[in-house]
Amino acid sequence: MSSNRLITRRKTRQIMVGDVAVGGDAPISVQSMTNTETTDVEATLDQIGRLESAGVDIVRVSVPSINAAEAFKQIRSQVSLPLVADIHFDYRIALKVLDYGVDCLRINPGNIGSEERIKAVVESAKDKGIPLRIGVNAGSLGKTLLRKYKEPNAEAMIESALMQIDILDKLDFQNFKISLKASEIFMTLQAYRGLAPQIEQPFHLGITEAGGLRSGTVKSSVGIGALLMDGIGDTIRISLAADPVEEVKVGFDILKSLGIRSKGVNLIACPSCSRQNFDVIGVVNELESRLEDITTPIEVAVIGCIVNGPGEAKVAEIGLTGASPNNLAYVEGVPDHKINNANLVDELETMIRQKVADKQAATKDVIASG
Repeated sequence: MSSNRLITRRKTRQIMVGDVAVGGDAPISVQSMTNTETTDVEATLDQIGRLESAGVDIVRVSVPSINAAEAFKQIRSQVSLPLVADIHFDYRIALKVLDYGVDCLRINPGNIGSEERIKAVVESAKDKGIPLRIGVNAGSLGKTLLRKYKEPNAEAMIESALMQIDILDKLDFQNFKISLKASEIFMTLQAYRGLAPQIEQPFHLGITEAGGLRSGTVKSSVGIGALLMDGIGDTIRISLAADPVEEVKVGFDILKSLGIRSKGVNLIACPSCSRQNFDVIGVVNELESRLEDITTPIEVAVIGCIVNGPGEAKVAEIGLTGASPNNLAYVEGVPDHKINNANLVDELETMIRQKVADKQAATKDVIASG
């Protein structure tokens, strides 16, 4: 049974971030955020291009100043991906990027200023059909809430969210998603789980400031994975102190591991031991590096010996079982031919790319005949 059948997804409204649907029955989308200086248009465009190549669905850009807003205008004109502008405090910046074609605003209505300023931003977003993302962060809760709760906790985060939502309710604005992020996993889980029954808007998931590539990946996988298994979550961002492209890779790997969304190569590999008949770790690392450009879903099993190899290979689209004197390659679970160690990676890559090409051709035929 596919693991995603065990997940009952929370029912939400659906909003549109550019041409990407978020919530409802839409696929869970993967986001990242640029870490360049937004005013460095060339560097920001280059990073967005790399994120697009990695398969990102939505990109967020920080817009902390009027100069950054003008840079955003240039960026917007050269990018087709949905762009979210991250804005705090200055409502004039929000109004500018709304005019410049932003696809979503990440704001906290409570820090935008007076009621008139909040209304100006919300009315402009409403007129243009642009959604908002309310972002509650445990590290930036208001002073009133900190006095009440003494320290950041899930209850304070939920109350902060409801206060922000109340502002939008009074302005008759429901076109928003919401996030409740903390760097502490249990606080994040409690906040999302506590708010989920109280609203119908989609959730943006993340463990904020999760850490470096390895530690942040682990924390994000545990926290976001737990929520996704609860059926909570409509779009995700993995917050890593690393190249943003790594955030996209980890995001898709989390979704892939739960059977929620497939993109690219799902590589099943043994950890290797003295039974291995080839360098499993070296082969897997080389394959991952070579196949990063593939976005078509395909399952590949690389197992170093004959103990578990045949079983895994028989349920993969392309499989390899270590054997002596030559290894055995499988296609669609059927033994196909033998491969010696000298040509292992090259032959596997050729097999995988041919299978991907066949799948793409079959999909085109179905579309053409339909």
